[in-house]
Amino acid sequence: MIERYKNNPILTKNDVPYPVATVHNAAVVKYNNKYIMIFRSHKLNGRSILGKAESEDGFNFKVDNEPFMIPATEGIFKEYEEYGVEDPRIIFLEGEYFITYSAYSRHGVRVGLAKTKDFKSIERFSLITEADYRNVVIFPEKFNGLYARLDRPHSEISPWSVWISYSPDLKFWGESKLIIKPMQYHWDEMKIGPGAPPIKTSRGWLNIYHGVFPTMDGCVYRLGVALHDLEDPSRIIAVGDDWILQPEEDYEITGYVHNVVFSCGAVPETDGTVKIYWGGADKVMCVGTAILEELVDHCLNNPRKAL
Repeated sequence: MIERYKNNPILTKNDVPYPVATVHNAAVVKYNNKYIMIFRSHKLNGRSILGKAESEDGFNFKVDNEPFMIPATEGIFKEYEEYGVEDPRIIFLEGEYFITYSAYSRHGVRVGLAKTKDFKSIERFSLITEADYRNVVIFPEKFNGLYARLDRPHSEISPWSVWISYSPDLKFWGESKLIIKPMQYHWDEMKIGPGAPPIKTSRGWLNIYHGVFPTMDGCVYRLGVALHDLEDPSRIIAVGDDWILQPEEDYEITGYVHNVVFSCGAVPETDGTVKIYWGGADKVMCVGTAILEELVDHCLNNPRKAL
């Protein structure tokens, strides 16, 4: 389903002009005819920061000389970002770029929301979840006057499933609903979570998500796709039964965390293709291309139950 770029990985720690141990789990968006990548890196003390890189073609990136976002040093964000900022996702909404990210601290992991207009300065907007939440992606348009997001809270009763929530102002969220669960003895049976922000197609919102399967040799992270209704994103049209990408190359099998492909960003192109970006083994950044309509067909032609 996804054709890997021949020169993967496209970004490694050796491409970063400041000391880091990894480059992975990056959001990517187009801005001023350039591709902007906001990537996560482990510093040499093990805590995470976010860097920025730019590209003309979406494949060859150059990293800025300084990090884009580090843990806050004042206010309430300081307390809740103490251990690092991780796994960003970007959408363009109402003239600004909004970035969701995981904020780690002694209190657990929450999701923060920041915004920028130029990718030079960034403003922290709100902490939009309590602990323990990760993998929040916001839809790039409103539904019946409300913003919508997909998220993945942790629950022992219904572990690591995808929920949808709504907000009038991007700050206060509610009307939450469980919409997709892992499937027993399936490639995503242990946990699932939103990946890249949803992509609007003529037949529904395409949700590229990750699924995790436990093995005797540890967990395997793969990518799959689901399709949400255009008018009511809480209604799942179909979830593709098979994965669309799994760890196969050396840079995906061996790294900081073995056997991982994990996406936080995808860029649809005018020719009907989509560039999908993923972290390989929590150590390097990779990219591949797919045809959007084929991903939609993949959901519709061989679906599994959402719940």
